Amino acid sequence: MSQIERRSFFRNVGLAALAGAAGSRSSFGATGRYDFDTPYNRFGTDSVKWDNAKKTYKLTSLVAGMGIADIDFKVAPGITEALSQRMVHENWGYLTMPDTFVKGIVAWNKKRYGLDVNPDMVGISTGVHPGIIAALRVVSPPGTKVALLTPTYNGFYSDLTYTQTRANESILKYANGRYSIDFEDFERRLDRETNSFILCNPQNPTGNCWSPEDLTRLGEICLRRRVVVLADEIHCDFVAKGQKYTPFASLPNRAIVDNSITFKAASKSFGLAAMKCAWFFSTNKDLFNATRTMNKADLTTLGMIASQSAYASGEPWLNELVEYVDGNLDFVDNFFRTKMPSLIKVTAKPQGTYLNWLDVSALATKIGAKEMAVEANKGRPAGMKPIPQEEMVARWLAEKAGVVLNPGDTYGAGGEGHMRMNVGTSRRTLEAALNAMADALKKA
Repeated sequence: MSQIERRSFFRNVGLAALAGAAGSRSSFGATGRYDFDTPYNRFGTDSVKWDNAKKTYKLTSLVAGMGIADIDFKVAPGITEALSQRMVHENWGYLTMPDTFVKGIVAWNKKRYGLDVNPDMVGISTGVHPGIIAALRVVSPPGTKVALLTPTYNGFYSDLTYTQTRANESILKYANGRYSIDFEDFERRLDRETNSFILCNPQNPTGNCWSPEDLTRLGEICLRRRVVVLADEIHCDFVAKGQKYTPFASLPNRAIVDNSITFKAASKSFGLAAMKCAWFFSTNKDLFNATRTMNKADLTTLGMIASQSAYASGEPWLNELVEYVDGNLDFVDNFFRTKMPSLIKVTAKPQGTYLNWLDVSALATKIGAKEMAVEANKGRPAGMKPIPQEEMVARWLAEKAGVVLNPGDTYGAGGEGHMRMNVGTSRRTLEAALNAMADALKKA
């Protein structure tokens, strides 16, 4: 980053202290091979997380965009090298997918998770969303229901809108700092109108890494109720110390696994969301072929190259990043216990993902978010969705702290009174954001 670009970045975040810190590496960055500590300037790149967040809330400066789930780091060096080499060839005609691409996906899952993936049953999509939509078109006709464990990833609701299906929400139980599945409620909801269940594993936004026992019980219920499992496992590479991600397809019961299809990508792990490349697989040939038929994959050259390079050479970078992000989660946990006013609480340290789920109900009450929402909705056109109080909390944090988080109401039933915070950023940016939030809460 040039000195001019660096000054522009720190002027945008409005933190001179952060700028001063950027000249040196932290103890982690100094001992690690890769530098995750130096804040990376994403302003001016049409970033949803940074540029759009600043625009949405009309901010003159932004300490941290911590909403949308992508990471703020430079990609693994091998990815940039592979893309640069391809750019030298100045022709962008139609692309055929090389066999080595699927082989790389198969090898990655075998090495990292001991999972055997049949290369003949791997389909490529332009994202996890298009893949899920294709599967929904196969198993869930318009007007039928799709089961969800909520709060869950808000993007699923747009998939349901696109396929004209309806959400069938089973709210997770929360006790003793951890979310768990209400299996009785889940099974009770799987009526004849429910043909599919979108499983989020690890769970976004609660951070649960579902155990083999949890997954088996869910699978048994779905098999019994003739509900197909659509497993979104895009966050699988981010797992906290002492925790374990269990692929749904690794369960020993073959009938359960055959009743499922899994969706993954390198996008969350390696910061490649804009490359529009993902994949899905199943052990059920009929389900796989039907989903592939419904899927229109316009593979991009650069997306394929970036993902292939990530799996081929990016594991050392990813391993170090996962450790760094786990340190961020510990940093957040300690900060909230020792420095953050009790108006915001961390529900629990995530077992997986790089996302914290925050309870902001006390802050909402303190600032009168409910009354603010009533005022904001006055004169709103009939038929438009009312502005919820969680959005008013988001606006308050953006304006008072310069930090943008995602309102919890968008994550379905059980998300009320919460916010999602993405900690996939430099420790310096994270600390600056938390300090700004703490200062704003003290003045609330």
